[in-house]
Amino acid sequence: MTDVLEAPAHANFVGGKWHPSRSGRTYEKRGPWRPSEVIGEFPASDAADVDAAVEAAAAAFPAWSRLSGAARGEVLRRAADALDRRVEQVAQDMTLEMGKPIREARMEAARMAQILRFFAGEGLRDTGERYEQAATGSVVYTMRRPLGVVGLITPWNFPAAIPAWKAAPALVYGNTVVMKLAQEAPLTGLHLAACFEEGGVPPGVFNVVVGRGSAVGTPLVEHPLVKAISFTGSVAVGVQVRGEATALGKRVQLELGGHNPLIVMADADLDRAAEAAYAGAFWSAGQKCTATRRILVEEPVYDGFRSLLVARMERGVVGDPADPQTEVGPIVNEAQLEEVLAGIEKGRADGGTLLAGGERIDDEAYLLAPALFEGLSDDAFLSCQEVFGPVTSLYRFTSLDEALRRANAVEYGLSASIFTSSLASARQFAQEIEAGIIRINGQTAGADVHVPFGGVKSSGFGPHEQGRAAREFYTEVVTVYEDV
Repeated sequence: MTDVLEAPAHANFVGGKWHPSRSGRTYEKRGPWRPSEVIGEFPASDAADVDAAVEAAAAAFPAWSRLSGAARGEVLRRAADALDRRVEQVAQDMTLEMGKPIREARMEAARMAQILRFFAGEGLRDTGERYEQAATGSVVYTMRRPLGVVGLITPWNFPAAIPAWKAAPALVYGNTVVMKLAQEAPLTGLHLAACFEEGGVPPGVFNVVVGRGSAVGTPLVEHPLVKAISFTGSVAVGVQVRGEATALGKRVQLELGGHNPLIVMADADLDRAAEAAYAGAFWSAGQKCTATRRILVEEPVYDGFRSLLVARMERGVVGDPADPQTEVGPIVNEAQLEEVLAGIEKGRADGGTLLAGGERIDDEAYLLAPALFEGLSDDAFLSCQEVFGPVTSLYRFTSLDEALRRANAVEYGLSASIFTSSLASARQFAQEIEAGIIRINGQTAGADVHVPFGGVKSSGFGPHEQGRAAREFYTEVVTVYEDV
């Protein structure tokens, strides 16, 4: 193993210690607000680092899995306490490295500790069920057992919440973890490792490796000692991960993209709906898998809603993510900005009318004025494909049946919302919309820790995350017959 580093920063966390990459290679991380400034150098890890982390996790698994759930939960609780003490630093680093406006970053950093506390409580809950054997009346019972070493691959857009909601259930249910952090947002996730260290996690139970997906993610998926992979990211990469992992007999959980609709009925509170549309489409610069990509508005109120939304966009605060007043910050990097701008050009080429925004508004920052289209056909690029940025489109409809048919006519099924004062419309929407997360009179983005999170169709694969649903992925059920 390479030299141990003293400070829990800008390094891999393997076997309970902080290490540079085994090769010594690093990469420079620059922020999206001032790309000319280097935030720091981080490990450019590879398969050798993955091997070391997996071996450490495998060695730690027997002892960790034999601990009581309560003891494992206590480690999570102490780590949550440590996170409480550094919420502001986590938020500041998140804003610096990936551009999330500071007010959202603070909420996400605080949620990190909330997630750990919820799953700490899972250590005290049931681990199985007891029955009687039909023939003899003797005991037969089920047990939930951990899988072993699990690989967690996390994205840059929620660099605090997603690492926490993957790691916490994996650990409390008795698994050991190797986590690959996103190369665009490593510093935020390394705070989680530092807090687990402070919370007393035994060496090797929780390990973090930083590096490119091809250099770290692929070896992690393919490693023979890794029993399961949980991945959040793009549909294209997720499909690749699923193919590679399932061919090797591993359990797989995928949380992927979305093309989320918001339906506005004529009986809706239009001011409330416009505010939710703005927040859902543009907060975090639209860099959420649950962001609002399509807004379908019933014909009688279409013009009025459009005016309200355009006016809200004009009042929006776009700029420095470190300013607490900022609502929309920069895109995470230049390549992502170019991809979003290309999507906007496709919208124009497909005959869409750009009602507002769509242009770069800072010479250095990767800052884009939020874009609103109308007049696109249902088979246009922006009507069918996710563009991961502050871009959304308006569509007219004449009946809820029509709106549901059009909302469901995409490959994705993550989140969906309706604004209406009709209970009948709300219930029809909940029954017929093809989405894993359904919101009534609320924005498409956002989720609570204690309930399942996940999509249907191309937006997800395997058991859902968060809440008690998480144990379906991180444990296996066995049945024990006792005959004395």
